[in-house]
Amino acid sequence: MEIFDTLSYYLQFSQVRNALIVGVLVALCASLLGVTLVLKRFSFIGDGLSHVAFGAMAVASLTGALAAPWKPFIDSTNNMIIVMPLTVLSAVLLLRTGKNARIKGDAAVAMISVGALAIGYLLMNLDVFPKSANISGDVCSTLFGSLSILTLTESEVAFCIVVSVLVVAVFIFFYHKIFSVTFDEDFADATGTKAGAYNLLIAVIIAVIIVISMNLVGSLLISALIIFPALSAMRLLKSFKAVTICSACLSVFCATLGILLSILFSTPVGSTIVAVDIAAFAVFSLIGAAKGGFKR
Repeated sequence: MEIFDTLSYYLQFSQVRNALIVGVLVALCASLLGVTLVLKRFSFIGDGLSHVAFGAMAVASLTGALAAPWKPFIDSTNNMIIVMPLTVLSAVLLLRTGKNARIKGDAAVAMISVGALAIGYLLMNLDVFPKSANISGDVCSTLFGSLSILTLTESEVAFCIVVSVLVVAVFIFFYHKIFSVTFDEDFADATGTKAGAYNLLIAVIIAVIIVISMNLVGSLLISALIIFPALSAMRLLKSFKAVTICSACLSVFCATLGILLSILFSTPVGSTIVAVDIAAFAVFSLIGAAKGGFKR
């Protein structure tokens, strides 16, 4: 009863409710595309883009610092204006490296992701930033999510809701096309489905999901939300539709439980959510092994 009383007390605050809303929406969106990425062996794109998003956030922060003298004329406080296009552009570039490129898939991801991390941290340590700025805290929050659950603003919540609705709508509308491209690109091309265009759509959606989740989970941990629920569902189920639905439900449950646990034990939100996802994966793996469904 003590636990429920504590949760009831914290849920009275709008900041906590906002964090729950954003966490559920981010987990739902990430899980929908996670199944496709795992089956297409595109998991590296999510991990690479998470590193790129950190570099993009550093560029946005640098732009805000340089524009400080002209604040009355230039509104550079909205980092999403810079972070979103840079991350989406990187998604397109990473996709293009898979074919007809001198630098192939995994090498390109390593080059872009590590380079983005290094440049991002370098930019954050330039003298243009105020000397009192907590650089280490900013870096930690960007990489691993906000250390406090009470950091999401109303505008961020509204932005997340709008983008999440668009992502879910696009997935549902193009479900059959995404299904076709996931399992057989050659057949999809032969039947008139432009596999390249839908691969690009998947990469762009993943980039958008990573951007909207950075404040809650962090750029390094978001790839876990994309991969773990899909892998967990695959331990028990076989069909694409069943795995997708199970992955979405499991991801939402783990995100909600992770946020509530972070409230009760004062732990970092992003890390707690990922820890719950890992525990769920272990449970599903054990159940799958018991039923003989575990693939060796």
